[in-house]
Amino acid sequence: MAESLQDLLDRLSPLLVDGSPHAQALGLALDGLGPGRATMRAPYRDDLVGDPETGVLHGGVVTALLDHACGVAAFSGLGARETPATLDLRIDYMRPAQPGKDIIAEAECVRAHGLIAFVRATAHDGDESDPVATAQAAFMVTRPSKEAADRVRTIIAEGKL
Repeated sequence: MAESLQDLLDRLSPLLVDGSPHAQALGLALDGLGPGRATMRAPYRDDLVGDPETGVLHGGVVTALLDHACGVAAFSGLGARETPATLDLRIDYMRPAQPGKDIIAEAECVRAHGLIAFVRATAHDGDESDPVATAQAAFMVTRPSKEAADRVRTIIAEGKL
């Protein structure tokens, strides 16, 4: 019996953050994953604050969170077989995040065709109707991203995952 897309995503989900040293360093967490969808969280931590006077997380944390969540949504939207690279990312910052609160990114692949996926996302600190930032992105499967996917397939084939 062929593995369903959700079963494949569930099996690969540990690698989607742990496989990225940058995501690990920021403490990003994958909260939800489904076909064409991803929900991720950036924790509030003192070392990620951009302005010590206000306690607001650095905008680069929001950017990294949105980029990673969009990438995971693109990956799942493309069938979870090839790892796409960011082709284009536009972020509109709406307001500073609330100090002390984690930031949550919810991303959806709105179209995937061939080697390209288009994604929209919102980042908020608990109130989805009051976003911290929104993003639109395009991702593309490239030769280096295919090589990364091949490395993961080898890990799986060797029984290491």
